[in-house]
Order: sequence, then C-alpha cells, then structure tokens
Amino acid sequence: MTKVLLYIATSLDGYIARENGDIDWLPESSESSYDVFYKSIDTVMLGKTTYDQVLTFGEYPYKDKKSFVFSRTSMNNDNHVEFVSDIEKFVKDGFPGAGKNIWLVGGAKIIASFLKIGFVDEIITTVIPVLLGKGISLFQSIENETKLELVKTEKYGQLVDLHYKVLN
Repeated sequence: MTKVLLYIATSLDGYIARENGDIDWLPESSESSYDVFYKSIDTVMLGKTTYDQVLTFGEYPYKDKKSFVFSRTSMNNDNHVEFVSDIEKFVKDGFPGAGKNIWLVGGAKIIASFLKIGFVDEIITTVIPVLLGKGISLFQSIENETKLELVKTEKYGQLVDLHYKVLN
C-alpha cells in the first residue's frame, strides 16, 4: 500500500520559507531525523517551485529515488524526474511508477493540494527554533479541516520533530 509522508522543516511560527522563498534560516548541519527518514522512502514528489529551488543548490539531491514534479505547464521529463500535470488523475491512477513510501517534499501549494484530496498519511514537521514573523506558511490555502493524531515527538539538539498520523 502506498503511503504519502509529508516531512518538512518549519520555523516555530509555522513558515517553511521567507516571502521570497529563501530558506537561509535553516541550520546547515545539525542532528536530525533526516538520514533515517530518507532511507525509509523510495519516491519523492515536489511542486515545480520547490523543484526549481532545489536545482539552485547544485546537483539534484534525490537521484537515487523515483521523482515526480507537479507542474501545471507541460514539461519534458529529464533523467531524474517525471513531470505530472494532473494531481488528481495521478492519485486516482494509484501513483503510477511510484514506490510504497512517498515523500511529499513541498512546497505549500502541493501540500495543500494533497491534503485537499485526502492523500497525506503522515505529517512530520521538524520545528526550527526561529521566529520569522512572515513568510510562506506551511499550511496555506487549506480548504478543509484535517484531524491528526500525535504519533511521537523527538528532540534532536535544539530541533523537535512532531510526527502525526492523518485521521481523515
């Protein structure tokens, strides 16, 4: 059975990026659950804006995983990713080509879309101890109430992971 996992870092006040998309406030290296989480997934899904930002970091970091990028405009698939234009059809068709543990990388628009159609199984947020005051909210444009059940919390130095199961 396919499982969609949202794993993402947020500021304490709930932002995933500055207003301009910058993530310079994220710690460069610190103890976290990332390595263990990354080894547990076989597929990544990203929105086009997040994909474009990832490409500015240098080499595509998810080469060893099946990658899907959601974009409203048609794009040619490249060596590392497959572009998908219709989220609902992709989900209805059973996530064709995806593995069993899918990481919903982000950004906020794609997260809202997957929550709206009810296809996020777990949410794991790493809370970074910084208040940005403004920026891109993790849960923007959420149209329906989503109930969660706390699975666990873990502390990694100054970071805290909040792990929830999505109930509806």
